[in-house]
Amino acid sequence: MSGVHLAGRVAVVTGAGKGLGRAYALELARGGAAVVVNNRRHPGESDAETSAARVVAEIVAAGGRAVADHSPVEAADSGERMVAAALDHFGRLDIVVANAAAPQAASLHKLSPADFRTIFDVGFYGTLHLVQAAWPLLRDQGYGRVVMTSSSAGRYGQHGLSAYGAAKGAVDSLVRTLASEGAGRDIKVNAVSPYAASQMTAAHMRDDVARRFTPERVAPLVAWLASEGCSVSGRVIVAGGGRFRLTETVETDSLPADGDFADLLARLERQPRRTHPHSNHAFDTLLVECGLAPRAPLSE
Repeated sequence: MSGVHLAGRVAVVTGAGKGLGRAYALELARGGAAVVVNNRRHPGESDAETSAARVVAEIVAAGGRAVADHSPVEAADSGERMVAAALDHFGRLDIVVANAAAPQAASLHKLSPADFRTIFDVGFYGTLHLVQAAWPLLRDQGYGRVVMTSSSAGRYGQHGLSAYGAAKGAVDSLVRTLASEGAGRDIKVNAVSPYAASQMTAAHMRDDVARRFTPERVAPLVAWLASEGCSVSGRVIVAGGGRFRLTETVETDSLPADGDFADLLARLERQPRRTHPHSNHAFDTLLVECGLAPRAPLSE
């Protein structure tokens, strides 16, 4: 894929010290964007030793502009600090890439409520804090591109990923809602659901898969979603190995219950499926199936 042109734009990328986030930050900088590179500081690290600082050094060495931010994304004021860093150093903010997440490898009965909350706070609130801090600015300037990180664990579920999956399911819902809220102000909001070799996935990928599924094969999609040329909003796009999928949430047509719910569910499995542009549309189509008038004219 050819690179996109992001000259004059300013981005914040969380979890950008390594793996996917690093690839995103480098790709945005390659397109001309100035980048706030966020990754938390680990104990004992000096400013120059952090992973965020190393990515900044890569960008600057290649002729780009970048600054490091070490805010832990789950902190309530982290989003405000990152937005302030963008404004203080580069004078504006156009692009938000909320990538940070915390791994999980334990089933629910082995997780304490505090463990669950830690994973959820990083995966969801770490996204929300940044997006909510940036949102008024994007609205006021009438332009913005927001890219969040989704996961198949949030769509389909996976043993041992209850907190991580719940966080990513919440992200998907936030994407669809904010896409609607930003539509009138040229704010495009989408999510990428990546499959890539990283610290989080290294233990689960064969060598041949890791060689094919590199972060660099996901980054061009993120750069396009972050660009003025992005023409979609409210989408969750799967990316991995140089291939892409579009996800959809669907419902079947409805059927009346006859008292046997096992049979009802079996019959529902055979019904046509459709997607809905928003929740009101889903309810109005059910009104029609019940023989009632919809509250508003139905339009796809």
